Amino acid sequence: MKTRNKLLTLLILAAGDAAATACINKAIKLSAISRHILENESSASLCYHWRFGNIHYTKEGSGKPILLIHDLSPASSGYEWKEFARRLAKDRTVYTIDLLGFGRSEKPNLTYTNYLYVQLISDFIKSEIGHRTDVAATGDSSSIAVMACSNSPELFDRLLLINPESLLSSSLVPGKNARLYKLILDLPIAGTLIYNIACSRKNLTQDFMSRCFCNPYTVNSRLVDAYYEAAHLGASPKSIYASVKCNYTKCNITTALRRIDNSICLFGGAELDGMSETMEDYQNYNPAIETVPVPKAKHLPHLESPARFYELFRPYLEN
Repeated sequence: MKTRNKLLTLLILAAGDAAATACINKAIKLSAISRHILENESSASLCYHWRFGNIHYTKEGSGKPILLIHDLSPASSGYEWKEFARRLAKDRTVYTIDLLGFGRSEKPNLTYTNYLYVQLISDFIKSEIGHRTDVAATGDSSSIAVMACSNSPELFDRLLLINPESLLSSSLVPGKNARLYKLILDLPIAGTLIYNIACSRKNLTQDFMSRCFCNPYTVNSRLVDAYYEAAHLGASPKSIYASVKCNYTKCNITTALRRIDNSICLFGGAELDGMSETMEDYQNYNPAIETVPVPKAKHLPHLESPARFYELFRPYLEN
């Protein structure tokens, strides 16, 4: 009888803890999306009805098209390009996309892969842009742009890659523990709690101050709130986090780099450790690649100093 009572007590406590954690997760989500920053600051908001989910994007300006693709941080979205896109729109038609699983696009509960995004980018260009286009991509999304261009070069003109990940990093594959880790992250309560901790406002702020921005004093609360909101919108925002953490979005791009005949330019933050070596590695596989060091910059120069980066970036659109 005593054993039975103890088990019953443990079950009641466990159920209570689970219910409390679920309430905390719900409160975090409601708090994160309550400000509607992305909705209020989005101009010319449009929707591409893709076969795996609706894709949010913006279109502004007129002239030759350019597609801007954000990084693959779980909190990333087209907001990353907000101020920079306005400058490009003076003489270009600028498309800014929220990839599936990010920002205001749908976030279905599935495993996100590099190939999935390659298909998305190619389909988006065919359906929504309808012309050969320049593409600018940040960080880990650079491999998506490279693979999509390699598969369908007729859709692309220039590739402009901002702080691409190293070739070694991009070639990582899901390890033997990836399936178990992803299973844990996919748990409705415990997995969501892990995700909420990883994408907390505190951790996002620290990431901006240490990795993304060269000057930590330029990180403001509205910027962090916008990323915090993007990280919690949608049905299953943690799914992309699980896929990225387990390397499902990675792809070895060395063969694609050798094969691509399109113009490629790399912009590397001068204050990022290892970026000069990364750019050299890219040139080893394709000597035609141009490299441009970005002074006083880390991972997101186009978000931290859009005017300064625009002046550096623009000449490479005109060559």
